[in-house]
Formats: sequence, C-alpha cells, structure tokens
Amino acid sequence: MKDTRKDEGLQALGAHTTYSMDYDPSVLETFQNKHPMNDYWVQFNCPEFTSLCPITGQPDFAEIKIMYIPAEKMVESKSLKLYLFSFRNHGDFHEDCVNIIMKDLIKLMEPKYIEVTGLFTPRGGISIYPFANYGIPGTKYERLAEERFARHGSV
Repeated sequence: MKDTRKDEGLQALGAHTTYSMDYDPSVLETFQNKHPMNDYWVQFNCPEFTSLCPITGQPDFAEIKIMYIPAEKMVESKSLKLYLFSFRNHGDFHEDCVNIIMKDLIKLMEPKYIEVTGLFTPRGGISIYPFANYGIPGTKYERLAEERFARHGSV
C-alpha cells in the first residue's frame, strides 16, 4: 500500500530544513489518521528542548514529553521538531511553554486526549516539571484527563 502522506500537502517532510528563529506554530503540519476509530497512544520525547527565561534571557533546558490519543488528524513529526525548535529564542516561563505547546496541538489536530510534560533541568537547585492535559469535554477522554491529572505526581 502506497503511503500518501506526501499527497496530503506536507511541506516539511523530505524537504530542506529551515529553522525559525522564534516561536512559530505555523510550521506544524498534520496528516490523516488511518485508524480514527481505534484508541491508541502516540508519544513524542524531545530531550533537547530549549527556551529562554523571559526575565534573565538565560537558556532553559528540558525534556518535553507529549502523549496523545489521535482523532482524525495527527501531527507530523518533523514539523513538530521544527515547532519545538522555534522556542529556542522564545522567552516564556516553563509552565507557559508546556501550556502553549498543548494548546497549539489541540488547535492543530483536535485530539481525543493530550498531555504535555516538561522536565526542566534545575536552576538554582530547583527542578520544575509542569504538566498539562486535556480530554474532549463530555466524553470518556475528559474523564481520562481528570483521572490522569489527579494521579499526576503521585507515581
């Protein structure tokens, strides 16, 4: 069976890589989920995420973990890499980065469920690990979000 992802209008996949020098959600691309009736997890780990402290301008380093249950659309991985890279010169607090990433991905692909965790390296001896999640309201995915949120940090 021929993979038609290139036929779906994807621009980043297989093309010369151009890196945005500031936050740029417009680089995100999607493709059709071939199994929208199935519930399954997709997980991305970005162990080399960087952003800037909005006060000091100093770099912050983190591993960003994104897990989602797709609906009709899925995020294309190279475009996600370019998007996450676009935070490199962007100044925002850790908690803001995690929430911005989650909201941009919700807007992009309308997943059934999504969670984003930032494992930021210590600054001044303190690590910050923000977590944000979302499930479609009024569905079992909203209940999943509530359950995972309630249990987060207790593991």
